[in-house]
Amino acid sequence: MGDVGHTRDEVRRARYAVAAVFAVHGAVTGSFATRVPWIQEHAALSAGQLGFALAFTAFGASCAMPLAGRISHRFGSRTALRGLMTLWTLSLVLPSLAPNLYTLCLAMFAYGATAGMADVAMNALGVEVERLLGKSIMSGLHGMWSAGALIGSAAGTLAAHLGSDARLHFVSAAAVLTLFGLLACGWVLDLQPAEDEEPPPRFALPPRSALLIGAVGFCAVFAEGASLDWSAVFLRDRLDTSAGLAAASTTGFMLTMAVARIAGDAVVNRFGAVRTVRAGGVLAGLGGLLIVVAGHPAVAMAGFALMGLGIAVVVPLCFAAAGHAGPNPSQAIAGVATITYTSGLIAPSLIGGVAQATSLVVSFGVVTVLACGLAVFAGVLRTAGYAGRAQVSPQAAAVPDPRP
Repeated sequence: MGDVGHTRDEVRRARYAVAAVFAVHGAVTGSFATRVPWIQEHAALSAGQLGFALAFTAFGASCAMPLAGRISHRFGSRTALRGLMTLWTLSLVLPSLAPNLYTLCLAMFAYGATAGMADVAMNALGVEVERLLGKSIMSGLHGMWSAGALIGSAAGTLAAHLGSDARLHFVSAAAVLTLFGLLACGWVLDLQPAEDEEPPPRFALPPRSALLIGAVGFCAVFAEGASLDWSAVFLRDRLDTSAGLAAASTTGFMLTMAVARIAGDAVVNRFGAVRTVRAGGVLAGLGGLLIVVAGHPAVAMAGFALMGLGIAVVVPLCFAAAGHAGPNPSQAIAGVATITYTSGLIAPSLIGGVAQATSLVVSFGVVTVLACGLAVFAGVLRTAGYAGRAQVSPQAAAVPDPRP
């Protein structure tokens, strides 16, 4: 994209606008997650069939994410994000309309495709705002995503408690979130390609740097997916807790992730990305160890909280590193996002398979090893040319503050 001058006020507004976009994106996900049982019942699916259909979300995202850069090049970043976010918020309705397995698979493919393209576009804009500000903001942006997911989840929980039809719930949520998304997109940076800039390919393999960064993100997302989907089961089956206490463990993990992401930028700006990820790997490894040896629910819950604290900022920093690693941020971000989406897809099923063959303790032993890998391989972020403190371009630095 062409690098044009932006005033400080424009960049600040763009930061808040992108943060709002992240929150809207998260709210769609949170809304959907709460009504999965209704969707399963409506489509008359077994647990295995539901899992098969949900896998199409990651499949759709992986297929469509490489297109985001091409769309942004063709229409400009603001128009592209506005269109992709609108498709994403409206796609929330599709799963509730599916009457059987086959239509649900198609709905989840479209749902995942629009989610992935919007994800890449908003992260690319977040990286650009970070570069212009000259400081880390990606952790906070992903914290806003987590906050939006919690809000969407809370609203969905209320709708489910009231026995609301998910079709009515999703249509209402989609209308509100589409409106908020359009308003927020009106204030993001409008980046246009330079006249001599070649459009990115429709589909291309991610650069080598993105693969290395994606491997770090893989470890974090694997631990996140395992903890989100299996923490409650671990407390219920391994430690014989009540359903309420088991659910509280998952909620505590999500809250820890959200708070750590929102506060994470201050840590990254102080210590840099590499040291932050290394410290996070140590905390996550310690949390995993507590989970493995836990003989009391409080110990396991503390372990999951430490796990969430340790991995919270890793994925935002991986997206930021990818965006700073080469001349085509969208392509690199799409590569990292594809790897992390794949990790999130396989983690729950792999944990279940290992638990079936051995035990949940062994499963979380695997998670602990991967979490420790964050501390070992954090240096990849430095190799990619990203130390956590974004560099201001000469053009941006030369823009005077319009205020007296």
